[in-house]
Amino acid sequence: MRNIPIPVDVSRLQFICVKAPCPRIMNKETGELKTDKTTGQTVYEVLFSVEDAFGKIELVKIGVVGEPSVVPGNEVKPVGLVGYVWELSGRWGIAYRATSLLPAVTAEARGV
Repeated sequence: MRNIPIPVDVSRLQFICVKAPCPRIMNKETGELKTDKTTGQTVYEVLFSVEDAFGKIELVKIGVVGEPSVVPGNEVKPVGLVGYVWELSGRWGIAYRATSLLPAVTAEARGV
């Protein structure tokens, strides 16, 4: 399966942080952390409650390079959010990654 990024339109979604950022662990036995192939920085995962315009809410993990300044309760707008479909041993899902996480007020004021 090819790993083609699928852009996500975040303009009508609300993202509320529900769990503090933590480094993504690649190997639980060795404790190896996932790093970005380009920069070498650690990839962090942040858990969000995402609500759409119809009131549907889902929990979504978003990966971001470098430790983001977000705490539970913060509303943010992910910048450059893309989804990647994955499949492993008959299971599949979508992994999300953003280039950065901006405070929602700042993002709206900038027209992001």
